[in-house]
Parts: sequence; structure tokens; C-alpha cells
Amino acid sequence: MSMKLFKARFTSGAHKLVRTMLIYSLFCFILAVNVAEAVSIQDDCKVRRCNHQDPPVRFPFRLEGQQSPHCGYPHPGFQLSCSENKQTLLKIPRSLELLVKHIDYEAQLIDLYFPGRCLWQQLLDLNLSTFPFAEEQPGFSRLKVYRSQPAESYYTLFECSSQDEDLYKGNRVDCLSTPGSQIIAFASDDYYHTENLLNCSYFRNFSTPISPVDIRFQLRWYKPDCGDCEAQGRGCRLNNNNSTKEQTECFDIPKHNIGLEERLMVAGIVLGSSIAAAIAIAVGWRYRSDRKEKESQVKIEKFLEDYKELKPSRYSYADIKRITNHFKDKLGQGGYGTVFKGRLSSDVLVAVKVLNNFKGNGEEFINEVGSMGRIHHVNVTRLVGFCADGYDRALVYEYLPNESLEKFIFAAKGKDRSLSWEKLQDIAVGVAEGIEYLHQGCEQPRGTMGYIAPEVLSRNFGNVSYKSDVYSFGMLLLEMVGGRKNIDVTVENTSQVYFPEWAYDRLDKGEEFGIGIEDDAQTGIAKKLMIVGLWCIQWYPVDRPSMKVVVQMLEGELDVLTMPPNPFASTDPTKTMGATIPRKPVNRDLPTIAEME
Repeated sequence: MSMKLFKARFTSGAHKLVRTMLIYSLFCFILAVNVAEAVSIQDDCKVRRCNHQDPPVRFPFRLEGQQSPHCGYPHPGFQLSCSENKQTLLKIPRSLELLVKHIDYEAQLIDLYFPGRCLWQQLLDLNLSTFPFAEEQPGFSRLKVYRSQPAESYYTLFECSSQDEDLYKGNRVDCLSTPGSQIIAFASDDYYHTENLLNCSYFRNFSTPISPVDIRFQLRWYKPDCGDCEAQGRGCRLNNNNSTKEQTECFDIPKHNIGLEERLMVAGIVLGSSIAAAIAIAVGWRYRSDRKEKESQVKIEKFLEDYKELKPSRYSYADIKRITNHFKDKLGQGGYGTVFKGRLSSDVLVAVKVLNNFKGNGEEFINEVGSMGRIHHVNVTRLVGFCADGYDRALVYEYLPNESLEKFIFAAKGKDRSLSWEKLQDIAVGVAEGIEYLHQGCEQPRGTMGYIAPEVLSRNFGNVSYKSDVYSFGMLLLEMVGGRKNIDVTVENTSQVYFPEWAYDRLDKGEEFGIGIEDDAQTGIAKKLMIVGLWCIQWYPVDRPSMKVVVQMLEGELDVLTMPPNPFASTDPTKTMGATIPRKPVNRDLPTIAEME
């Protein structure tokens, strides 16, 4: 018998064997399902408690370590656990922990209690996408038509140096404040006097589905809707026949207990079908693997060739914890996440930014990272990796050991600068070129915290666009020139509290700056940086230059620059942090750019 004839006959027999085993596996599976549904659910999904006084735990909730994942609804907010002292605990990634006092399964209400000292601190890092509850609304507890999504409250936090508690009465967050610094909070619908914030700086924004000033909550869940099943005295569970894996169904709870013989029968049938299915899959895979392997290898080689050194690496959340040594070394924190120092190897250091409250599905996040990964510019920090693991999102950047620019420009308060004026101009040009490069390929810019453009906070100034980045860059330029924060209430002369307005006044009058300038060349650089910065911080976006024009102005001669309009003058001035707001721009027609949530 020839080798070709042997292979042909063997392949034909293998296909028949695969079909036979698949039919047998399907029969075993159907039989096992029928037997399993005929017995009680008092198995790994039976009702559990952490102690006899705490509420019973059943679908849609499940008790970690005591009930299997399929016993609960597939959402992190429905996973409960027992604390060390046997209390029922609800943990919401990545920071919130609440005690469960009562669960009304028919009304779909859960009573929670916060046992800690500072709920504000836990809510700052709360991942809203993992919170499935909404605060109970009086008067709507029994109406099925009332199925709103969890409402969010928005707060803005400021850090204030003044010790005058009367200024911030009712808004001070005691558990976040320190003896030398007060943290105050305003809800989105609060009214506050801007003159009270002269000693304050923006800290961060955050949103929360529950009140940070309460400790007891009665919350409602709207999905899954098992209230009808409970009202009928029936059970509620996931519908395994539904492709979405989130649909539920009612079922009758059997009255008798499963016996040993039935358990053994179910186990045997399931085991037999699993073995048969495994054999069928192995045989089928064996005779298709060569062809698929060759096709896969061709695709992989082509992919590696096309994206070599361009595509960032993807890490799991476990990798991120390993890289950061379990988030041991914190470098900083902003409104969109916390940055930790990490190590890929003994020689390669990275900065890992763990994102908070990132909305959107994982595929959208990966597509966004794909765009960022293709950005390569000498003045733009390189993205070397990312994490999109369930609800966890992180970005891995190259580590810059020289720390941030503010370390060099703020330390000396404008005196004995560690950076020369020539070096400051080189830095300004480099940053401008980097932003201009990003504007060529990015469509979703947003203001930098601490340097936010007016239109980001209020649409009265125009639409959010790439010009918002121009405003932020202008504020940075002025801080580089002044060697200080643009708002500094510690200065002796009150006219210098808001540096941009003071700088414009000095330039307009041709007066000296008194900021460590030694010769005419340095004076020219300082004036150029000031003029460009003042052009960039015009109140209305249409009055600001593009970053391409900004680069040309910085690289050009001082003599060709003209003084910008006074951004602080107004016929009807409204003082805001030491600056005045003009009435209208020259032109307000800008293309709107969608803001990233």
C-alpha cells in the first residue's frame, strides 16, 4: 500500500471518528443538562451567609470563595466577600469598600454602610464603570417603568493655603486636609465666590454615584431585573442559552435534595462528555494543524515585519503589578490617573500611568493606543506598552530620569536660574514642535490640568479644539519666563499676584522685568517668550495662533513680533483669579472636536 493511499484512508477514517464523537458528546451534554435541571440548586450556588445575622447571598450576588462565578451576575459590583471578622463586604474596584447590612431581592434594594474615616479618599479612585447601583429615589421604589441609570454627582476640589476657616465653611474636606493645606470641595451645582479662591489652586475633578458626606446608603440595581421572579417565589439565574451571557430567566426551585447516586451520575455524564469532546477536538486539530500553522506563521511574519518597533507591547494587569512592584513607587497623580515608576528589566525603567474612570469598551481603548503607538518624535514621550485587562487600563511610557521642568523653573523663584535663557528657548521650541507634531495626527486634544483653557470650563468662550493646547502652552511659557507659578499670592507686591497680567503691563510700558536678566541678548529671549506666551493665552480660541505659527515665532527674530491684544482689558470687567475677561472674540467659528471621556 502506498503512503498516499494510507494517508487518504486514515484521514477519511479520522473524519468519521470526529463526527461520531461530536454526536456522542452532544448527546451526553443534553442528558447532563436535563439531569442537572431536575435536581435542586443546593450545590455550589446554594444560599450562603458570612454570619447568621448578615443577609443571605444568592443571585444576582455571589460570595467569593464560597460560590462559583456562574452563581452571580457577571459584573464586579455583584461580587461580595466575607471580611476577617465575618462581615459581608462589597468591594468596588479599585478602592471602595462597604459593609452590606440588608438585601431586598424582590425590590432590588441593598443597604450599605461605610465603616471607614474618609469616604472622599476612596471615591477619588473609584472606577465608575464597575458600580451598578443608583441611590434610591423616594416615590419610585415600586414602579417598573422607572429604570434610570446610576446618576453621578460632580465635584471640583481646590487646595488652599489660607487658614481662615470662615472662607471655606461648609466646603472643607477635613479628612483630606492637613495643617498646612486645606482641601475644599464644590459640587457642580454649587455657587462659590472666586475671590475666596485667591489662595487656592486647582486640585482635581471627580464624579461619584453616591454622596461622599454620608455613611449609610440605600441603593437600587436595575440590571439584572429579577424582581418578578422573586415576587412569584421562583429563582432567578443566567440564561445559558442566550448568546449575550447577561440575559436572565426564572426557574422553579425543586423541593427535594440531590442524592449521592444522582451526583455520581451527573458527574459521570459530564466527565464522559468532556473526555469525548476533548478527544474529538484533539483528533480534528491534529489533521488540520499543519495547514493552519503554516497560514498563521505567514500572517505572524507579515505582522511583525509591518509593525516591528512601532506597535507597543500589551501587558496584563498582573504584568503591570509586577512591573511596578505592586505600585510601590508613586511618581505623581493627576485628574486622569496615577503614575508609578516601574522596571521592565534590570536596565529598562518605565513610567506606568494607571487610568481612573476610563469609559468605553476595550476595543476602543486598544484602537486609541494603536494610534498613540505610531507616534515617534524626539520631543514626545514614547508609549512602549499598555494594559487593557477587564476594567483595568494602564499606559506604559519611557521613563525620563530628569524629572519635570517645574523642578528647574520654580525652585529659584526667578533668581539664580539653573537653566540659561538660551536653554529655556531651546526647551520652548522643542515642546512647541512636539505639540505641533501631535496636532497633525490627533483629533482629541484636551487641556492640561493646571493650565486649562477657558473654553474647556465654559462654552461661552468657544468650542474645545486644538487651540486649547495652545493656551496651555502659553501659560507654560510665561511660567518659564517668570520662574514661578502664574498665580502666586505670596509675592510682596499685589500687582504681581497674576504674573501674565503684570508681564503684559511691563511689556506695554517698556519697563524692566527684574527676573534675573543680565544682558540685551537675554532680554530679547525673555521678551520673545513673553510675547508668544501672551498671544497663546488670548481668551478666545480664534485669537490664538496655531502651534505651527508658534514654532515660527519662537524660531524667528524679536523685531518681527507684534504685541498681542490685551487679554485682560474689558469695558465690563469680571475679575477671575486676578485677570479680566473680554466680552467677545474677533471670530468664534471653530471646528468642534469631541472631548475624550
